[in-house]
Amino acid sequence: MNLLIRWGALAASFWVATALIPGINVLGGFTTYLWVALLFGLINSILGGLVKLLTLPAVILTFGLFLIVVNASMLLLTAEWSDKLDIDGFWPAVLASLVISVMTRILGGISKKAISS
Repeated sequence: MNLLIRWGALAASFWVATALIPGINVLGGFTTYLWVALLFGLINSILGGLVKLLTLPAVILTFGLFLIVVNASMLLLTAEWSDKLDIDGFWPAVLASLVISVMTRILGGISKKAISS
């Protein structure tokens, strides 16, 4: 159940990112957002962990700020592998990764409170 809630929160975060940031487009409706969220989650969980491990010295030197670049690159890789997600460059990907991270944290916190009460 928790996995489905996190998947829905990620899809909603993608919707917010496409609404706020010019240069990020998801081509389709609700099910397309779910597909992009699933693909991003898989890429981030499989390759993201490895990339974060390999870039650990840069992450430490920048006090964790390099993780924004890693997340943006995972988002760009998702756009490369999906024909439903379009990103116009690196900076929209950076802004989108920030929005997606913040929204996922907020929605995850709300869902945890709703489940525990």
